[in-house]
Amino acid sequence: MTIFNFLSLIGGLALFLFGMNVMGSGLEKMGGGKFESVLEKMTNNRIKGVLLGAGVTAVIQSSSTATVMAVTFVNSGLMALNNACGIILGANIGTTVTALLVAFRLSAIAPIFVFAGAVMMNFIPNQVVKKSGEIVMGFGLLFVGISTMSAAMGTLRDIPEVIQFLSSFTNPILGVLMGFVITSIVQSSSVTVSILVVMGAQGLVDLRICMFIILGCNIGACSSAILTAIPCKKDAKRCALIHLLFNVFGTILMFVLLLFFAPQIETIIRTIAGTGDDAGSLGRSIAFAHFLFKVFQVIVFYPFMDQIIKLTYVLVKGEDEVQKDGAYELQYINLSKLPNPAVAIYMAQQEMERMARMAFENLNGAVQCLLRDDADGLTKIYENEHYIDWLSEQINTYLTRINQNAIPLRDADLISGYFHVNSDIERIGDHAADIAEIVPHLAGVRKAGDPAVSKSIEMGRKAHKMLNDAMAAFAAEDEAAAKAVIEADDAVDYDFNNIKRMLASEIAADPGKIDAALDVLMVIKYLERIGDHAVNVAEWVEFLRTGRYHHENMF
Repeated sequence: MTIFNFLSLIGGLALFLFGMNVMGSGLEKMGGGKFESVLEKMTNNRIKGVLLGAGVTAVIQSSSTATVMAVTFVNSGLMALNNACGIILGANIGTTVTALLVAFRLSAIAPIFVFAGAVMMNFIPNQVVKKSGEIVMGFGLLFVGISTMSAAMGTLRDIPEVIQFLSSFTNPILGVLMGFVITSIVQSSSVTVSILVVMGAQGLVDLRICMFIILGCNIGACSSAILTAIPCKKDAKRCALIHLLFNVFGTILMFVLLLFFAPQIETIIRTIAGTGDDAGSLGRSIAFAHFLFKVFQVIVFYPFMDQIIKLTYVLVKGEDEVQKDGAYELQYINLSKLPNPAVAIYMAQQEMERMARMAFENLNGAVQCLLRDDADGLTKIYENEHYIDWLSEQINTYLTRINQNAIPLRDADLISGYFHVNSDIERIGDHAADIAEIVPHLAGVRKAGDPAVSKSIEMGRKAHKMLNDAMAAFAAEDEAAAKAVIEADDAVDYDFNNIKRMLASEIAADPGKIDAALDVLMVIKYLERIGDHAVNVAEWVEFLRTGRYHHENMF
């Protein structure tokens, strides 16, 4: 092998990895960041979980990403451990898709995909087409890389020493170990098996040893989830352990079967793959071996997943310590470890929605306190306000760390919007606390049933609904709901001006009531500002959906 052939080999590998990354990134963008929310909203039906896990993994071309998502969601409480099982089983099947694609030798038409993708990305302004072009280009680059590697590996057949070494490599244990080590390094069983497929197509490796290497790949692919779970809660550790135990038990089962029935298993694989004994078709047999092993393991171990879950409780004992009352905690995000940007952004959204619920509770409490002088209610509002301020600071830090990574343009827009929404929610919490501070004095100067206070309470309920609807629109990225919030602000502004005129008339009739009037004026001003902040949230939803700002001065 010349230096040129060697450079072609590593260059082809680099193109293959880059193509996988580009295609996966493009598919993630086309998903609009919804893969995470789809996984989070899983039902208790484990079979649906298997299908969904397989589908998502096949699309994003990474079982590591899917299992890391599952671990992250279990850690944050968004997904139960039982639900994560289905996702993990499905991810193990979905990860075989890459090698199957490689096995079908699409290299001849790969340049067409690259060219088409480049045209779509650079010459067509439509954003959907641009994102689709990224997927098409990634798909093409993947096969250009495969073609380059295949050509370089073809020269290895002319080197007797290489052929002799590969022919002598028959030790099953070493095969499993090799697969484990390589996959642990590259963090992808798809990459390792795809390389085996290329080598098989060149007649450089034997199907039997490849089957043992594949078994090692399956265990090595667990490393990402294990590393992610180390700083996490115990259920997240159990989730990663389920992934590991499934693959370890599956490897042991297949290892024993291969030791005793290897010829029969080879025949089955070649029959299902539709291949013969020729070297040219060996690559397809390797890809199908990977797929069939995974399907077989899922079928065998699916009935025993409850027992595997119980085993994780034996290996990871106890429960996480419950934090003391009053202690601040982050429920969804972890400042010490950042997952991939798509997952991190989604988790930031969940934490912001949690903060919004606290601000919502504070606003509701403040409105209720207008009805009656509630000392306990006021105390709760003040406590929540401090918590909201702390959460806002932590979320800003988290968003800043995400922004320091190389992220797609849409994700950058999301983060920009999240910074503003986070600030708006924090200010809503402040205004609710401001109203609470006025209530004790207001109760002393205004009688029960006071017309101005009654109208202020009604205005507060409208602002309360605006906030609720704005956050619902934010969570769902619902443009129509966001527009409804923006339109509802007119009613709050009308109430503000109406009450202000009522107070002016009150002062004109009796200047001694100026103190009581100012209290109500401050309350309605804070309510009007809360309505404005709800509108700000809605406007960011509108921007994220349309790319247009409702007002140029929203910054």
